[in-house]
Amino acid sequence: MTSRPPVLAVKEYRTLTRIAGPLIFVDRIQDVSYGEIVEIIGPDGQVRLGQVLEVDQHRGVMQVFTGTNGLDLSRTSVRFTGDVARLDVALSLLGRTLDGAGRPIDGGPPIIPEASLDINGLPINPSARARPSEFIQTGISAIDGLNTLTRGQKLPIFSGAGLPANELAAQIAAQASVLVRDQAGQAHAAAFAVVFAAIGITHREAAFFIDRFQASGAMPNTVLFINRADDPTIERLLTPRAALTAAEFLAWEHDQHVLVILTDMTNYCEALREVAAAREEVPGRRGYPGYMYSDLASLYERAGRIRDKAGSVTQLIVLTMPDDDITHPIPDLTGYITEGQLVLSRDLHRRGCYPPIDVLPSLSRLMNAGLGAGKTRADHRPVADQLYALYAQGRDLRRLVAIIGEAALSDDDRRVLAFTDHFERGFIGQGPAARGIDETLAAAWELLSAMPRAQLKRIPRADLDRYYHG
Repeated sequence: MTSRPPVLAVKEYRTLTRIAGPLIFVDRIQDVSYGEIVEIIGPDGQVRLGQVLEVDQHRGVMQVFTGTNGLDLSRTSVRFTGDVARLDVALSLLGRTLDGAGRPIDGGPPIIPEASLDINGLPINPSARARPSEFIQTGISAIDGLNTLTRGQKLPIFSGAGLPANELAAQIAAQASVLVRDQAGQAHAAAFAVVFAAIGITHREAAFFIDRFQASGAMPNTVLFINRADDPTIERLLTPRAALTAAEFLAWEHDQHVLVILTDMTNYCEALREVAAAREEVPGRRGYPGYMYSDLASLYERAGRIRDKAGSVTQLIVLTMPDDDITHPIPDLTGYITEGQLVLSRDLHRRGCYPPIDVLPSLSRLMNAGLGAGKTRADHRPVADQLYALYAQGRDLRRLVAIIGEAALSDDDRRVLAFTDHFERGFIGQGPAARGIDETLAAAWELLSAMPRAQLKRIPRADLDRYYHG
């Protein structure tokens, strides 16, 4: 992250009145703007960067990116730069590892910028937005087959403590591709870039992500932003904005298809609550600030496609539900803003199923836009509907068996129960290997072909004649 020096002379203020957590309060200021970058000069002469959070007549509140340890009221001064937080961007960002503020930490050379962009971005004009449509192949059958991700969509993953959300996110980042079919019907993977933002993670998790990307060969097409748990809290608020700024540059200036993965947004929201508490704001639900909805929307709505632009920005958002509570404010607000959700199941995880995606509460609202001729296959939607119907019936039968026992079931019910077990073990629980969409649909037909044809009521006869082999 950088800031540009102002043209006019810089005023230096020594009117600090209060220091609270990562915040400092300065009185008698003039010509200061919200979001402006400030330089804080401590008693030791070291310069720290901060940002204006609030301006009220002649008083301002600033957050210090590296913390306020060692600062005091009488010997600390503040300079206002007249500019906002910026990120130096270039195509050479691909393959680099940066900290949460966008500074290289991989030992490589500095970024020679093509541009220096405001990390807050600019909203996409709604009239210029193009509807998400192209299918994105993640290699995960529970996503590609049943909750399809489309180019320009924003889709969250609702996880819980101890569930393998990070492993799933890294796997998707390494495997994701935009699938384009030629006139002969052959699928080809189009160029794809990944911007991965790890927010508030441990050193072990940071090492896992770096090793995983390097081992998979995906690192040359990946920009990795890492904000560790022991980094300043304020930096967590910068990390997703810096990552999205890099993604927008790659998409709009270099026509890249960009997949942005943000993990873990719960840590971001906790940092937002901490800063709000330090500012003594009136808390909202469970202590989170009342503006958390609009703050999250300012991040999530940066996904999308623009007419007459070849590139796109697609978001996968990973968050940890406290106490596995899907009604918690973080998943609740995220679900309102985004276009569906993928829910990880603790029960499937305990039974050794990977990835443990519970497909029944999961949803992709733009799935239909990514299906059809030239995208996947004509039988995709009917197959997904039939899998959902049989699996929902099987889950209901499991609860019934717990009450009346399996002996009371009919032969058809037993077949549905067997289908449910095989569906979880073989289709959802595919393991770490990647599956193409044709492999996913082949696995689905293998399961459906074990059922009597008469029970497959959601699939057209033409598709049954072509693919059913029971």
